[in-house]
Amino acid sequence: QVKLVESGGGLVQAGGSLRLSCAASRSTTNMESMGWYRQAPGKQRELVAAVTRSGINHVFDSAKGRFAISRDSAKDTVYLQMDNLEPDDTGAYYCYVRMDLTAYWGQGLQVTVSS
Repeated sequence: QVKLVESGGGLVQAGGSLRLSCAASRSTTNMESMGWYRQAPGKQRELVAAVTRSGINHVFDSAKGRFAISRDSAKDTVYLQMDNLEPDDTGAYYCYVRMDLTAYWGQGLQVTVSS
């Protein structure tokens, strides 16, 4: 079992920034990937950004150029730096880690971007 603890969400104006953190309760050295999904009201959950065990970072279309993902392997923590936030970025953000053929999820945190 892996517990993921997320922090850093909140309310921000359009154009502002937030930094989300996700700390795992045990070593993620053998993880396959770790990152963030988000779910906007009335929409399906979508992958925002992920980092792989080989150190390759992916940021998906909706967030390219504005978001960056990073990982501190010593702390088993991933970060999502979100800049130039837009109202469409509003939603619940969920951290996940995939390891040992299992996906573990955080409780989720709310990000609200006001126009």
